Amino acid sequence: LGAEEFGVATAALIVEGCVMLRKCHLNTCSVGIATQDPELRARFAGRVEHLVNFFLLLAEGVRPYMARLGFRTIDAMVGRVDRLRPLSRAEHWKAQKLDLAMLLAEPAAAANSPRCFAKARPWPLEDHIDHVILSRIGDALRTAHPVEVNLPIANCHRAAGALISGMIAREHGAKGLPRDTLQVRFRGSAGQSFGAFLAPGVTLELEGEANDYVGKGLSGGKLIIYPPRDCRFVPAENIIIGNTVLYGATSGELYAAGLAGERFAVRNSGARAVIEGVGDHGCEYMTGGVVVVLGRTGRNFAAGMSGGVAYVFDREQQFRKKCNLAMVELEELVDESAIWLVYGMIEDHVRYTGSAVGRRILDNWELMLTHFVRVMPRDYKRVLQARRAAQRPAQRPPQLAVVDGGLK
Repeated sequence: LGAEEFGVATAALIVEGCVMLRKCHLNTCSVGIATQDPELRARFAGRVEHLVNFFLLLAEGVRPYMARLGFRTIDAMVGRVDRLRPLSRAEHWKAQKLDLAMLLAEPAAAANSPRCFAKARPWPLEDHIDHVILSRIGDALRTAHPVEVNLPIANCHRAAGALISGMIAREHGAKGLPRDTLQVRFRGSAGQSFGAFLAPGVTLELEGEANDYVGKGLSGGKLIIYPPRDCRFVPAENIIIGNTVLYGATSGELYAAGLAGERFAVRNSGARAVIEGVGDHGCEYMTGGVVVVLGRTGRNFAAGMSGGVAYVFDREQQFRKKCNLAMVELEELVDESAIWLVYGMIEDHVRYTGSAVGRRILDNWELMLTHFVRVMPRDYKRVLQARRAAQRPAQRPPQLAVVDGGLK
């Protein structure tokens, strides 16, 4: 049918002894595969010979089918739908109504054209939107001279800012440029990976909406997203950015006036973000950074979250039912430093996006403060407490001295 890659990872794991406990992230694998615990690792009974034997048996099982079809190699089989025949007399009543003609259609291609991967095709970058930005800023990236650009954007423009970020990294290294050196204001619907790998010193402001993977690998830049100023809908009740936002972000900021899709801040390890609502699996596998959610969340929030902190505005007191409490605990927002942190992030959110939700919370701060819930990973909390204890000056024991022949 055209497949040229095959997934056998689960089968190979089982051959090595996996019993599918589905707790790889807890460091408690009972058969010693997904763990760093020496006692548990000692239980691992897998051997290289087991995998070799498995793949030999797999190959032997496939060979008879290939021989019956007249093929010597897997590559020769790929896409050869002409060698497949649907059953002429299907017994099941549903199968009798299936028409597989479209599925088994021959591609309109030359007989000698390859039907499997032959060589990588170069990805054209000539029409990347970053080239338009570069043509308008001169040598600002090299000299770190502040500059602003205004551009329209469409959903065919993917990974806006990524090409520029690569140039900044080559020129200035990981430290990037001074804050807000390059400010680009877009208007429209951005394509996938808007602001991916954005370097320090670059600010992308979008009046409109964005697709999935906003801020993927964010590396110090700033993203500001809000709906059109003349929109007739309520931003806090509508999606403004897609799924898997801030995937693997290491640093930087994101402010979005609206809702995000699923897996917001998944694997975030250092970025700060303010959003007005998220879908399922928010902050999944998060290891660092700070996330403030000013509205509802979906189910399974904080699954596998081992670091960082999230603050959720839980006015309806439904968050506990939606949060995955396996690795985190929920606390009231009472710590003074945390209160000022959340207040400052919401203040920035309002200043950058004009968020009505953020403004309402700030205007009624003393009342709204009681509705915030802090999501704190247990292990991360212990690490922070140990660091604070190590930073405190050790209390010196009282000193004894001889005074007039006696101890004092």
